[in-house]
Order: sequence, then C-alpha cells, then structure tokens
Amino acid sequence: MNICVFLSAADLDERYTRPAREFAELLGEAGHTLVWGGSDVGLMKVVADGVHEAGGRLLGVSVEFLANKARPGTDEMVIAADLAERKKLLLEKADAVVIMVGGTGTLDEATEILELKKHGRTEKPVVLLNTAGFYDGLQQQFRRMEDEGFLPRPLSELVFFAEEPAGALAYLEKQASER
Repeated sequence: MNICVFLSAADLDERYTRPAREFAELLGEAGHTLVWGGSDVGLMKVVADGVHEAGGRLLGVSVEFLANKARPGTDEMVIAADLAERKKLLLEKADAVVIMVGGTGTLDEATEILELKKHGRTEKPVVLLNTAGFYDGLQQQFRRMEDEGFLPRPLSELVFFAEEPAGALAYLEKQASER
C-alpha cells in the first residue's frame, strides 16, 4: 500500500519523533511505501529513515523551491512546480493518508483531503495520528462541526482518530482488506 504521510519538516522533541519513528518502522516492516513531501530534514527525515531502514520503499514529492532539501537515494522522487501540484501528486500516488503533527502546511494538506472526502471526490482512508494530544483541539472542532451540521457526512466516514502508531496502521490495513 502507498501511504501518504503529511507531517512537519521541523526538528521536534522526542515526544513527537518517537511515535513517528515507530509508525515508520511498522510501515516499512509491513512492506508498504511511504509517500511524503520528500524532505530530508526534521520529522520528515525521521519517518523516511525509519521506513527505509525497516525495508519499505520511499516515494517523495518535493517542490522546486525546496528541492535542495530533497532526500537523496529515494526509490522515486518527483519535483512539483508548486505546493498545489505537490498536494495533487501526493494524493494521486497514495492509497491512504496519515496526518501526523505539523504546522500550517500539514493543516492545509489535512483539510484538503478531508474536503475531497466530504464531497465524495475520494474514498481513500484518512487517519489523524493524535500524538501526545497534539490534535485534541482540532478533533474537538471537527466534532463541533459535525454536531452543528457543518459536515454532510459523518465525521467517522471522513477521518479515523488514532492515538498510537500501531492503531493507525491497523486501521489502514483493515480498510485496504475491505476494499
């Protein structure tokens, strides 16, 4: 399975890097392919290292203005012209999406895939990995949107909230087996 991971390229504390590394190792050991932003820095590097060292494949999609930070030696690296094309390519190449901790770019990517799901433009499974409670506030906001009628589909059809890496991967593999 090609699993797209949206996440930060920042250097982060171990409370974020340890679960990200754990997820990456599980992904690689299971023989899946990481589809990610292609950067060889910060949390993106942690995840790519973990997948690679555990035997998984790496499919990066970088963008022209960040090409100098692209990871060398990937199985495949695509350089998009801009961020919009990058998001489009990441989603096209993925069978599923995992949203890890990140900043505004990660939030932009997360809301894009959820908007596509909301409108029935994709049925790819999406997991929000709520490491160290990072997305507690966002999860609360999504539930409010659902409760107050802002979502035309149940929240459970749009995204699965996982607290641990193993639960995130188990959900994706279960979804893949049911397709």
